[in-house]
Amino acid sequence: MSKQPELPADVALMWGLRDVTKRGPKPSLSVEDIVRAAIELADAEGITAVSMARVAERLGNSTMALYRHVKSKDDLLVLMSDAALERPDPLPDGVDWRTGLTFWTAGVLTAVRKHRWYSKLPISGPPAGPNNLAWLDSALGALKDTGLSEEGKVGVVMGLMTYVQGEIRLSMDLAAGFADNPDAFSRYGATLARVVDPRQLPALAEVLAAGVFDEVESFDETDEADFDFGLQLYLDGVAGFIERTCQPDVT
Repeated sequence: MSKQPELPADVALMWGLRDVTKRGPKPSLSVEDIVRAAIELADAEGITAVSMARVAERLGNSTMALYRHVKSKDDLLVLMSDAALERPDPLPDGVDWRTGLTFWTAGVLTAVRKHRWYSKLPISGPPAGPNNLAWLDSALGALKDTGLSEEGKVGVVMGLMTYVQGEIRLSMDLAAGFADNPDAFSRYGATLARVVDPRQLPALAEVLAAGVFDEVESFDETDEADFDFGLQLYLDGVAGFIERTCQPDVT
């Protein structure tokens, strides 16, 4: 019988499966304490404020005490990315796949907006922590009665994750940009009108002529009209995919 490969260190840490057997008294500090303090620090001052030294200071411990539990800041960020999401609410009973994924998406938005720094975390690999996998399982569960193959379900959910994460990051970045320089937004249409030649960029010129970019007076990252427009387009595409893939051929 072949030996199973060892779990990656960060996965073992997230799941509490790292071997921490040591002699001596029980340590007064835990991984959970460290992650909680790091999340509180990021909530208060942003993700750039998080360092092993600042977290240790917040806990009233030495930096070396943290390194006994978490080997690096990178490992700490991985732990924070899972812990901050918490667990998803159960999908409502008896809903169709589209309603289920819409409910799931609203839950992701709520969870991420509790921690504005979340959108700044690097994405270094597929979801592997217990909370992230609980969200993945929930979205897959919404598709259970569609007739899609398991591979198809994963493709749909990963595409939805890409849309949601991308829109969250974009809206937060644009909101920050608007706060720093609102004039750049309010003058955007007029600026483009000065440089867009209809002979070179005809489609964009028609958008400008229609006034789509005129009078951008505010940018609210919590205004979900644009987000919902894109979400419904994506779900329309999923509906077409399900119809093409799962409906019987009657010809």
